[in-house]
Amino acid sequence: MKQTLQLKTSQHLALTPQLQQSIRLLQLSTLELHQEIEQVLGENPLLERLDDPLDRSVRLLADGAINNGSSTNTTPDAPPASGQGEENGGSGGSEAEGGDSGEAGGAEHEMEWGESGHSGSGSGGEEEDGRPQLEASPISLREHLMEQVRLTCLSPRDCALVEIVVDSLDDNGYLDESLDDIHARLPAELEIEFEELRTALSLVQSMDPPGVGARSAAECLALQIRRMPGVAMVTRRMALVIVERYLTWFAQREFNKLKKALDCDDEDLREAQAVIRQCNPHPGAAFASDVSDFVVPDVIVRRAKDGWSVQLNPEVMPRLRVNSIYAALLKQGKSESQLNAQLQEAKWLIKNMRQRFDTILRVAQAIVERQRNFFSHGAVAMRPLVLREIADTLGLHESTISRVTTQKYMLTPHGMFELKYFFGSHVATEAGGEASSTAIRALIVQLTGAEDPKNPLSDSKIAEMLGEQGMVIARRTVAKYREALKIPPVSLRKSL
Repeated sequence: MKQTLQLKTSQHLALTPQLQQSIRLLQLSTLELHQEIEQVLGENPLLERLDDPLDRSVRLLADGAINNGSSTNTTPDAPPASGQGEENGGSGGSEAEGGDSGEAGGAEHEMEWGESGHSGSGSGGEEEDGRPQLEASPISLREHLMEQVRLTCLSPRDCALVEIVVDSLDDNGYLDESLDDIHARLPAELEIEFEELRTALSLVQSMDPPGVGARSAAECLALQIRRMPGVAMVTRRMALVIVERYLTWFAQREFNKLKKALDCDDEDLREAQAVIRQCNPHPGAAFASDVSDFVVPDVIVRRAKDGWSVQLNPEVMPRLRVNSIYAALLKQGKSESQLNAQLQEAKWLIKNMRQRFDTILRVAQAIVERQRNFFSHGAVAMRPLVLREIADTLGLHESTISRVTTQKYMLTPHGMFELKYFFGSHVATEAGGEASSTAIRALIVQLTGAEDPKNPLSDSKIAEMLGEQGMVIARRTVAKYREALKIPPVSLRKSL
C-alpha cells in the first residue's frame, strides 16, 4: 500500500484554558470555590486576597503585634498592602478606597475584583480586636455516664465492670452486644461472674438519661416508663404491657386489637398512649457529636417597593487583586518571563470570578421574575419552570443554567432554597393549564395537616380533592409525592 501526504481543512471547537476555568468555577459550590481560591493563592504570587476568610475566627497574633505599654492599636481590618501599602499608589490604593468594581473594561478593572470597602463591621472593630468566645466541646455519652460512676461509692472492680458495659453502648445508648458475648471475651484469669456483669448493666440502666443501656426498643421504653413521675399506677401498668408485649401493634396503630387484648376503652388507651409518646426511643442521640452543616446563600431576595429585589451575598464574594509590587515590576520589564504567565492567569481568574457571580445574579433575577407568586404567596403558588425557559431568556445554554443552579442557594422570606428547587415538572389541569409539582406537594402537606386525626385522608381522597381544584392527578402520583414528603400512610396517621 502506497503512503501519501494529504492536506485537509476542517473546523472544530476547542475549549481554551480560560473557558475551561470559567466552566469549572461556575459549577463549584461556595465552599469549593473558596478552596479553589486558596489553592491558587498558594501557587500564584501575583494574586492576593483582600478579605480575610478567617476574619471571624480565632487568629494567632504575631509577636510584634502586641505592644505592651503602648497606646498604638493595630487594626485587623486594614487591607493588606503587599509590602508598603502607603507607598504603592497602584491598584492597592484604589482597592482600599473601594473604587474597583465600577470601571468596566479598564486595566484596573481586570486586576481587581470584589466588594468595595472592608468586609468587617468597620475600622473601629472593638469586637474583632478582642478574643472571641470559644464554644465548649460537647460531652459524649460515655463521659456523661462515667462522670456519674465517679460520684458513686463503687469499688474499683465494679467501676471497671461498669466501664466495660458503657464501652459496649452504641450512639443511641443501646447495648448492641449481649452480656454472654461480653462475658465470653473477658479474660478468664479475672474470674468475673456473669451476675457481676448483670449487676453492672442494671447500674448503667439506672443512670441518666433514662433508657440508656437497653437491649431493645421495648426495654428502652419500659425503663423510661418505670422512672416517669406523676403517672397513675393503672396507666403505668398498661403502658408497660403495651411496650413489652404489643409494641408492634402500637406502632402500626392497631387500636382495636389493643383494646381487645387489654380489655380497656378509648380513654384508658389514650392515656397510655400519651405516656408512651413522652419516651425517647434514642436516649443517647442527644450526646451525638455530629456537626451541623450550615448553608450560606449565594443570593438574597428581599421585598422592595416595586416588587422583589435580588442581590448577591457579599459574604461569599472574595475580593481579589493583582499584587501591585509585581505588577509594577512587570511594567518596568524587570521580572522573569514566568511572572508574565502568572499575571495572565491572575487576570483570567479575576475576570472569570466576576463572570461567575454575574451569571448567578442574572439567573436568580430571571427565576424571581417568573416565580414572583411563590415569593408572595408561598409554595402553593409555584408555577412550572424548566431550564430551557431561563436559558432562552438569558441567551445561555441549558448546561450553563444547570451548572448555575447546582449547589447555589437563595435566601428568601420563606426560607433557604437551592436554585434547582424552583424548577420542576408539571401536571395538567382541567382548564388546559399546568400546575407545578412543587405546588401539588405543598397542597398535600396542607390537606394532611388539616385532616381529622381520627379519620385521616387516604391517597384516593387526596387525589379526589385535588381534582376538585382542577388538578388531574392519579392516586399513585399522590402516593409518590406523599412518600417523598415523608408523610406516613393513612393507617399510621390514624389516632384515637
